[in-house]
Amino acid sequence: MATKTAVVAIGGNSLILDKHHPDVSHQWEAVHETCRHIAAMIEEGWNVVVTHGNGPQVGFILRRNELAAHEVHTTPLDLIGADTQGAIGYMLQQGLDNALRARGIQKGVVTVITQVLVNKDDPGFQNPTKPIGGFLEEVTARKFEADGWQVVEDAGRGWRRVIASPQPLEIVELDAIQHMIQDGFTVIACGGGGIPVIRTDEGELKGAPPSVIDKDRASSLLASHMKADLFIISTGVEQVAISFNTPQQKNLDRITVAQAKEYMAAGEFAEGSMKPKIQAAIRFLERGGQQALITDPPNILRALRGETGTWLLPD
Repeated sequence: MATKTAVVAIGGNSLILDKHHPDVSHQWEAVHETCRHIAAMIEEGWNVVVTHGNGPQVGFILRRNELAAHEVHTTPLDLIGADTQGAIGYMLQQGLDNALRARGIQKGVVTVITQVLVNKDDPGFQNPTKPIGGFLEEVTARKFEADGWQVVEDAGRGWRRVIASPQPLEIVELDAIQHMIQDGFTVIACGGGGIPVIRTDEGELKGAPPSVIDKDRASSLLASHMKADLFIISTGVEQVAISFNTPQQKNLDRITVAQAKEYMAAGEFAEGSMKPKIQAAIRFLERGGQQALITDPPNILRALRGETGTWLLPD
């Protein structure tokens, strides 16, 4: 029986390889490729919990809502989160099942529609910052303000709606995830950072106001609460680098929490790109985790063998 457990957070590049071909058939190609690498990791003896992003898919559903609003009701954001967890989970389940069978491994794969508790008084609800949906012309974006959305201009690329990004506090289905891992399943959970929920004064769960939880933050919390042996953030580059995309670029093999914080303070990691991944890895290590790894899907196995990737370690 495998005794090592890893939480593997896969990014949007694992689901949509080419932004010019985001259709479902191309998503399947990306899923099959990603699952092949995760299956190789499972063959090496790891128990795996897979988490994933859902940003593009949420944007597609929002756009369908807009186009069909004159015919059918629109869908609240928490239900869109659940929809995408189910759809992407289905794709990953099937892809992993097929990849494992190709290796002669009989192992169940299951998706858990995951709720993540947030504080109803989280300051993020008063200061929405997370862009959602596609880029819009200003005139079109302003129309959404009448429906209660906040909109901002996004780095010269157009206007977008923004919503809250509260801090994750608790994985509601944690016990179920842990039991399934102990029973030998590969689990897909916390899709898109999980569905943000709050507790009412009566103690009942309820969908939070429109918001999205950062996927890497939720994955880090899940890895910590599971006491995972390893937290992997799978992204679009083989290694983290400083002076990225310059002649002075230097790839990082191993860094401590203190070194990572120094690089962040120096502005080495971009907001909305590598910085949140580094922060998530740091949180995992500061909560007692022993090691975190950042690399791209094709190099996961090589990184586990110490040949590549960026390893983050406690001080």
